[in-house]
Amino acid sequence: MSTDETPVPLDASPADRIDAAVALYGQHNVVERALTLLAGEDETKEFLLFAGGAHAEGIINGAPALYWPELWGARVFMYTWDDSAAEPIRTGLGNQAWRVREMCAKVAAFRKLPVADELVRLMADDVPRVRAAGARALGEIGAVGQIPAIKALLKDSDIEVRRQAGAALKRLRN
Repeated sequence: MSTDETPVPLDASPADRIDAAVALYGQHNVVERALTLLAGEDETKEFLLFAGGAHAEGIINGAPALYWPELWGARVFMYTWDDSAAEPIRTGLGNQAWRVREMCAKVAAFRKLPVADELVRLMADDVPRVRAAGARALGEIGAVGQIPAIKALLKDSDIEVRRQAGAALKRLRN
């Protein structure tokens, strides 16, 4: 349940783990460490556990990190925020790993970041989950100028992409 130094609530929700990290380290420190992960750089094992929970144990024990730490770094910004994260989230929308692109789109939607141009690029992504997240985010940020691009997704081969495009159009028309 914990590291040797500090108790990390491994089985807690991401929100509760990030709240615990903020209580322990302070909001500024958590933001800086999450930005380090999002940038693909190393962080302490303890912070990996706060950001990734029980799943981070595999990486700590030698499993390939792949894109997981970057994804966890982005996900931190669903639960704590500083404007210094806006540009790295924008950059993350172009990450080579689809899961990082998807999470950055979710953060952009939640934080209503003005990243419509980057989100429109996600409409052509090879991964349906990324296209769906991009459509949803455009609806959330109020990108009325992107209605034609979103409408094009109503004919997507993936049903979830079509659903998210329809929901985005509905939000934009209200």
